[in-house]
Amino acid sequence: MKGRLIGVSVGPGDPELLTLKALRYIKENNVIAIPSKNITESVAYKIVKGAYPELDEKNLLAVDMPMIKDKELLKESHDRAAALIEGYLDQGENVVFLTLGDATVYSTYIYVHKRVIRDGYEAEIVSGVTSFCASAARLGTSLAENRQPVHIIPATYKAESMGELLSLDGTKVLMKSGKRMAEVKKAIKESGSSAMMIENCGMPDERVYLSTDEIPDDAGYYSLIIIKE
Repeated sequence: MKGRLIGVSVGPGDPELLTLKALRYIKENNVIAIPSKNITESVAYKIVKGAYPELDEKNLLAVDMPMIKDKELLKESHDRAAALIEGYLDQGENVVFLTLGDATVYSTYIYVHKRVIRDGYEAEIVSGVTSFCASAARLGTSLAENRQPVHIIPATYKAESMGELLSLDGTKVLMKSGKRMAEVKKAIKESGSSAMMIENCGMPDERVYLSTDEIPDDAGYYSLIIIKE
């Protein structure tokens, strides 16, 4: 009998935001896939390790998921990851794949998930706390009230369209904006909007910025901006 792939969402950074279901799957299964070339440097590993110190007793599988833009190289890395995991599934082992935040929101896991299902294996997703929900809670604010819409915008969105996006009604969430922070801040100011940002939400080096002017131009990769009307 073939094993099953389980994409386990581990939340944004705080080990206490790991769900009971996620922790149960990690405890019940032996093969744990970590999306990193170096397991101990993986943020997902550190989150789970904080909630489950016995993690190192598992069979930890390093799955290299490089952050690159080349579509062909990305496809090759996703194919390799799926093939590696399928080798364990063929042996009847379930594989728990750890992924930051929630696996359904800008997660590299989903590419492996689709391939494994395409190849005839079973796979499921365990939902988790998203970074934007955790950030809003940390800031003591809501993402949406009454009939307000919420717009989730990746940092890779075209810079020339940022002003148009910021003019949308409701709350705007800009995810992983670190590398483009200077131009993002400029667009926010030009739109007349106000913004708050959390860098590394829930992690030991978390930083909170309550206005656009406070936000540094050299913010890190895990930076999330909330813009409210």
